[in-house]
Amino acid sequence: MGRVLGVDFGTKKCGVSATDSLQIIVSPLGTYPTVDLLPFLKEYIENEPIEKIVFGRPTHKDGASTYLQDHIDIFVAQLAALFPAIAIDYQDERMTSVQAKNIILQSGLKKSKRRDKNLVDKISAVLILQKYLGHI
Repeated sequence: MGRVLGVDFGTKKCGVSATDSLQIIVSPLGTYPTVDLLPFLKEYIENEPIEKIVFGRPTHKDGASTYLQDHIDIFVAQLAALFPAIAIDYQDERMTSVQAKNIILQSGLKKSKRRDKNLVDKISAVLILQKYLGHI
């Protein structure tokens, strides 16, 4: 069984998470500039067995896609062309940033650490993947 990756895609940077090889535990991998995401994923996929990549689907409260979906679709097309054997799926990402901020607030981190947007992106990627896998 291969790992499953989760991606919280943004126009400037992206949070990335991954499961263990048994797909039980979801851990953050990091936050990467969007321009560096494809090279990062290429390297990661070359070194780890990947079964699927799950992207957060950004939607408005009414369920309509946001402007960001077009950027995700372009990126996913590039990724699918490079790795046609890896399945790609989506998970509604509504409220993951709010949930991530609440988790950070409750963690007891210092105020300077709580303001780190990279941490929010990483935790959002974890939440997207956990929701997809039915862990939460």
